[in-house]
Amino acid sequence: MAYEQSALTNSYEYAQGSGYVLPEYPFVEPPEIRSGETSHHPIVIVGGGLAGLTMACALARYGVAAVLLDEDNTVGVKGASSRGICYTQKSLEIFERLGVYERIAAKGVQWSVGRTFAGHDEVYSFDLRQQSAYHLSSQPPFINIQQFYIEGFLVDRINELGHVQLRWNNRVTAFEQDSEGATLTVTTPAGDYRLRADHVIDATGSRSPFRTWVGASVTAKKGDDRWCIADVRFSKHPPVERHTWIEAPFNENRAVWQHLMGDDVWRIDYQMPPDADPEYVSREDVVRERLARQFGADCEVEIVWVGPYAYRSECIDHMRHGRVFFMGDAAKVVSPFGARGGNTGVADADNLAWKLAAVVQGRAAPALLGSYHEERHEAARQNVLVTNRTARFLRPADGVERLFRDAALGLARKYEFARQFVNTGRMAVANPYTRSSACEATGGLSVQNVGFEWTDGTRGTVNDLLRWADGQLLLLVFGNTGREALERVRALAEAAPLRCVQVVGPDGAAAAHEHVRDPHGHLQGACHVFGHAWALLRPDSYVVATGESIDADLVRAIGKAVGASEKDA
Repeated sequence: MAYEQSALTNSYEYAQGSGYVLPEYPFVEPPEIRSGETSHHPIVIVGGGLAGLTMACALARYGVAAVLLDEDNTVGVKGASSRGICYTQKSLEIFERLGVYERIAAKGVQWSVGRTFAGHDEVYSFDLRQQSAYHLSSQPPFINIQQFYIEGFLVDRINELGHVQLRWNNRVTAFEQDSEGATLTVTTPAGDYRLRADHVIDATGSRSPFRTWVGASVTAKKGDDRWCIADVRFSKHPPVERHTWIEAPFNENRAVWQHLMGDDVWRIDYQMPPDADPEYVSREDVVRERLARQFGADCEVEIVWVGPYAYRSECIDHMRHGRVFFMGDAAKVVSPFGARGGNTGVADADNLAWKLAAVVQGRAAPALLGSYHEERHEAARQNVLVTNRTARFLRPADGVERLFRDAALGLARKYEFARQFVNTGRMAVANPYTRSSACEATGGLSVQNVGFEWTDGTRGTVNDLLRWADGQLLLLVFGNTGREALERVRALAEAAPLRCVQVVGPDGAAAAHEHVRDPHGHLQGACHVFGHAWALLRPDSYVVATGESIDADLVRAIGKAVGASEKDA
């Protein structure tokens, strides 16, 4: 029988005074149970959280068939539904390509200003819209929104696109792999079944059973920091800014975070003593007393959700084991400082999806898949390092660490140069890839979703060009390269999955039919090139390589981007 896709059963107003009410998706009996057969699928995704659903949506956009298995019947996490809230510009650009950005922007809250306090003194501030690294993209620096909203939007988009089956209440209980494929045993309310897959994506989270099944090693460090989340509505409205207290006088001189999310709900994170009792600190009367100290006894408070949490940092040593690819929290876990958790899971999915699509659809060699570990493991290690430094600044050990923290705060109160040492979370950015076999030395950098002009004068964006390329490589040739060089490019495009666009300035003449104008130089700057040059872009908006002439360097770069050996290229 045909497998029916599920539909959303609740409205998108999840936040209520008594807590979050998450949507529930119906269980549909998988056809394998009735037939008794073991089905085969090119790709199986296990885990319907942020990373898994982003992966599924990206594959659906590329037209690649896949199955997603989730042991629950909802988005978010029952009993701990308030999770990630802060989504970076890179993630928002990815969501725009997937077709869910407008829904996120309509529900979420944009912000760019952050302020950090030590006691009553402001010791650091920033406005990301004033920084060149952010202000040219079509997406804002950040949007705050509860994670389950994004997951719900992704579910709807997957159902719109087709190609991917979403199977709720399907829990994987056993796994094995061999030279021909992988076999998964799945338990459901209607019985058990088995399926085979060419590739398995583990997006099951930090307690992934696949780590044990494949014998994956993990480098981990357990922290003793304790926090309590309070998601609340106020009668008083704080500024729509990220406020951080390193030493909050209303929280026994411990750290506090303050963010606005969707539904006019504020997220307040309170640092607790390391020996705090989780049950006690999350009691409603204790939370209300804590909120009254911060906002005043006269402030009316509606508590939406409360929960304690602790964190650890860990990174899997290899993000690919045979046919299994680890992503999101299954691959690494970081402390929540700087929004480097869920956002890196989104980037994991964006990185792997186009590569799997290219391999499955015959546009790239299987060797390309090896670059997933090279690129995303480098990013994971960097994010673990950065967040661990923040954790040590917020809760320094006695001795040198505390001496440095106290000195940095003391100097920052008086001198601007010292404010760079105040570390309450280095905000997440698109990680560069410096060790990738799929990029040349001149590549490995992300390209912002900047604007340009089509030939009719209307505005386009980098994402528009990537959608036009439709999963192929995109070659942007800047300046008046000449017809002879463009003819060489056309010849390359016939032999490789490549689309080419000539980019000219406000007064430049185009030698190619496919051309756009870059009147302000934003597109060229985003590609990290100047003058007469070319930039080869991947479907995930990363630069493979740049150069000045259409020659063997470009041919070699195309070969790397499709996993071809140097001989084949």
